[in-house]
Amino acid sequence: MIDDTPAPVAPAAAGVRGRRRGFWTVLVPVVTAGAGIMFAMSFQAAQGSDLRADRDLPQQIVAGDALVAARADRLDALQKEVTALSSANSPNDTRLRELTARAQALAGPAAATKVSGPAIEVSLNDSDRPLDSLPDNFTGDDIVVHQQDVQAVVNALWEAGAEAMMIQDQRVISTSAVRCVGNTLILQGRVYSPPFVIKAIGDTGRMQQSLDADPSISIYRQYVDAVGLGYDVTTPGTLEFPAYSGSVDFEEAKPIR
Repeated sequence: MIDDTPAPVAPAAAGVRGRRRGFWTVLVPVVTAGAGIMFAMSFQAAQGSDLRADRDLPQQIVAGDALVAARADRLDALQKEVTALSSANSPNDTRLRELTARAQALAGPAAATKVSGPAIEVSLNDSDRPLDSLPDNFTGDDIVVHQQDVQAVVNALWEAGAEAMMIQDQRVISTSAVRCVGNTLILQGRVYSPPFVIKAIGDTGRMQQSLDADPSISIYRQYVDAVGLGYDVTTPGTLEFPAYSGSVDFEEAKPIR
């Protein structure tokens, strides 16, 4: 028979519990009084208004994203205006004509021109599985696309000789920063939610082979099978990418050997 009679409390333990009870007897009124003072100060400062009304982070993100998009459109318009003025005046200005010729020669490698050609498209998406349906040892962190997943696809496509690349609706270059915060992608000042779509122009067969052979993508595909992450590769045919309009804030770069 199991004896469920509570064990007697040792005198030493009882003494500890007694001292703790006396400590809380003093502390609780002090904390309550402090909280009352803070509430009173908050009420006086707010005067009935919401002190955090101007701190709505989602609204700030949406507003900031719209501002960046508007300024990017403005930048594109100004760049086109500069190009048109340069072309109109270059025949009469020897120095300007020389600079224009140099700029045109570098336009391709600098991604400053439109590019068209056969393309491959990769889409990465979060899983739609509920947390309570995940296999053992898997967590919510395993059902979202991470920065390293997007970067692995980008690196594999560049390594395969991609001539041009787009992530979402933006043209990118090899130095474009890919950053994820939570399950959102931040690219050149704009914020995107999944699915994340990466498109590249080049030898589609070679790019497909590079995707299949990349070890990081192989790990991602294991999670595709295990928890339902999205991974879709298609060849949509011939696509045209706009010129890169982002900033390049360095003058030169040297490879690390």
